[in-house]
Amino acid sequence: MDKIALKEAVVVEGRDDEAAVLRAVDAAVLSTHGWGMPQEALERIGRAAQRQGIIILTDPDHAGEEIRRKLRDRFPDAKHAYLSRPDAEKQKNGCAVDVGVENAAPEAIRDALLAARAEIRKETAEDPVTAADLIALGLAGKPGSDALRQAVGRDLGIGSCNAKAFCRRLSASGITREELLAAWRRISQENR
Repeated sequence: MDKIALKEAVVVEGRDDEAAVLRAVDAAVLSTHGWGMPQEALERIGRAAQRQGIIILTDPDHAGEEIRRKLRDRFPDAKHAYLSRPDAEKQKNGCAVDVGVENAAPEAIRDALLAARAEIRKETAEDPVTAADLIALGLAGKPGSDALRQAVGRDLGIGSCNAKAFCRRLSASGITREELLAAWRRISQENR
C-alpha cells in the first residue's frame, strides 16, 4: 500500500516513534520528548493543533496512557489513535521485550491513524517548497543558514531540523511559500 498523506499532525512520545510513523504515512510528526514534555514541545504541538489538528498516538503502556491523559487535558479537541499491545510489542525468543509505537509495523500504524478518522491531505496545485527556495532565502547552503532556519522553524511552529526535513515538515504542515516568506521576513527584521 502506498503511503497516505495526512492533514493532521501526529503526536508521539519520542524520536524512534517519529521514524516509525514516517515509515507509515506522510505527515507532520511531533514528539513530546517523553514524560517531561518541555514547554517548547507543548507550544509546537499547540500551534499544530490550531493550524491543522493533531492525532495523539502514544505507546500502549502505563507511561503512554499518562502522557495521553496530559495531552488530552491540554488539547481536548485532539483525535486519538491507539495501537494494540501485540501490534506494538518487540519480541525476542517468543517474549515481549519492549512495547512502543517504534516497534509497530507501518500497516498497524496506518490502520490506527485511519481508525482515529485521520483526514487524508489533498494534494494542491501549488508546488511544495523546495531546497532551491530555501537556498534562495538563505535557509540552506550558506553561512548562518542553520541558525536562520531554526528561527524560522520556531516561528512557524515546525521546530529545527536539516534542510531536507525542513522541506518535508513545511509540506506536511501545509505551510505555503507565502507563509514561509512572511516568517522569513519577520525573523530577518528582528535580526536587524
